[in-house]
Amino acid sequence: MTVETIFVLNGPNLNLLGTREPEIYGTETLADIEAATKIRAGEFGLAAECRQTNAEGTLVDWVQEAAASSAGLIINPGAYTHTSIALYDALKAAAIPKIELHLSNIHAREAFRRHSVTAAAADGVIMGFGAAGYRLAVEALKSLLERRVA
Repeated sequence: MTVETIFVLNGPNLNLLGTREPEIYGTETLADIEAATKIRAGEFGLAAECRQTNAEGTLVDWVQEAAASSAGLIINPGAYTHTSIALYDALKAAAIPKIELHLSNIHAREAFRRHSVTAAAADGVIMGFGAAGYRLAVEALKSLLERRVA
């Protein structure tokens, strides 16, 4: 049986998790979150390819790569959530199931963070659950994948 791969993409400053504003983002590092995400994916028979970049163009390239070579995508666009039309366009063009993810509840944050440019290109959005959101996103993505097969 072939194991399907999902991409888990993280945008700018998520490499600082564990030290950046732990009162908002928690104390788990990105490495901690990626390890837990890979375990959760494995429980569903999936492999998780986890990546992080601070560069918008790289994130767009990875979305396109995910669309061409993976079963689905979980993305935490970071600050690009609020600004990136290029990322929105890449997500919109990606004909795979997509979950947008945020550690914090963006609607309970500063006014400039309350709007997501990219959410309209996702199948669903998970936010406000901290690091546990990644595990929830894997479960949601698996559900979307199962509905596609049925």
